[in-house]
Amino acid sequence: MRLYVAVVLLAAVHSKGNGDQVLRIHAESEAHIQILKDLERNVDSGLDFWTHAVSIERPVDIRVPHASLYAVKNFLKENNIPFSVMINNVQELLVREREEMVRNAETERKTKSFNFAAYHDLETIYKFMDTLANQSKLITKVKLGSTYENRPMYVLKFSTGGVKRSAIWIDAGIHAREWISHATAVWLADRIATDFKENRAPVPGILSQMDIYLMIVANPDGYVFTHNSFSVLHRFWSKSRSLTSISKCPGVDLNRNWDAVFGGPGASDDPCAENYRGPFAQSEIEVKNIADFILKHGNFKSFVTLHSYMQLLMYPYGYIDIDVPDWPELHDVATQANKALNSWCGTVYKVGSIFHTIEQASGTSVDWAYLRGIKYSFAFELRDTGEYGFLLPADQIVSTARETWFALRYILKYVCDHPYLNNKLSSV
Repeated sequence: MRLYVAVVLLAAVHSKGNGDQVLRIHAESEAHIQILKDLERNVDSGLDFWTHAVSIERPVDIRVPHASLYAVKNFLKENNIPFSVMINNVQELLVREREEMVRNAETERKTKSFNFAAYHDLETIYKFMDTLANQSKLITKVKLGSTYENRPMYVLKFSTGGVKRSAIWIDAGIHAREWISHATAVWLADRIATDFKENRAPVPGILSQMDIYLMIVANPDGYVFTHNSFSVLHRFWSKSRSLTSISKCPGVDLNRNWDAVFGGPGASDDPCAENYRGPFAQSEIEVKNIADFILKHGNFKSFVTLHSYMQLLMYPYGYIDIDVPDWPELHDVATQANKALNSWCGTVYKVGSIFHTIEQASGTSVDWAYLRGIKYSFAFELRDTGEYGFLLPADQIVSTARETWFALRYILKYVCDHPYLNNKLSSV
């Protein structure tokens, strides 16, 4: 049956999440995929695509406003597209998440402690970074610049000394709603500091040769916006907060804005789209700040970025269906890192290139890093595979972070043991 998008244009665009559901759709043919792609391109439908229509091998998760549920479900049935309810009531999870944060903040205030099994706002994360840096000569909090809304952007530098030594970059939270990535990065920062202090391998050996730069919040403006209210408009915000050519549609997808085949497939030129690429490469100050810092440093050997969700460990390319020159090595490193991750509690990840594993995407940070000679460039999509999506319960933070650390420390050790000369980056 041919798709008529008007069938699902609904008056629920401004839903506050009351009774919203997340549907998991199981496309069974290329015709189904095309119908879902057409539906996603209609940015006025009020539907929030958490995952995208790529192939019949991957489900498509869509948050559907309550007022639209009957029409959307009926539309899917008429087109013979199977679906199931992944999250029955989004608002219930939002309320539970916010109540837990309020209780945790009160407990932390009274006990003057920091709970790694909880989500935190930007101010609390920045205070945590200050505390960590003040407790150890190993750690420095470095300001990269300011955001569109004039918030500082910080990175933690772990170093035993030296100038512009070989270094490893790790960032999280470039997509604001992916809270588990921020929380995981917070835990990782503490773990690196603790392992160094307690002389626990392999951290001391790695830091004797290389520096680690860890950016916990790569999109501060967007992250603050996700904490502003219970509204789904806020909590599931992904982009930056800059003004665009359409006043009602602010923000750019910061992971489509990098100077890496900018404007190619997998990035939209529509400011109202979730994957809007921006007016030109690195138009967004947040991306420019990070890129300028890495280029000025000139000696990064690895680039790792943390996202969620779908449990994937990926490497370049995202923009094209070809293997990178270093494919055999990158695939092997990712495979071994995945085995290390799995050894903690059996969590299963899928390994592959961005193009083949999740979707075609141009202007991504991992492609940008690799194209500038940073060979060991990887992207994680953390938990889960669909039970909670972007609303992963806080009681899964520590286990998620710990298994990620198992994979990450394998990558860090491998990079440290396999030095190479990066002429592209050092010559920029």
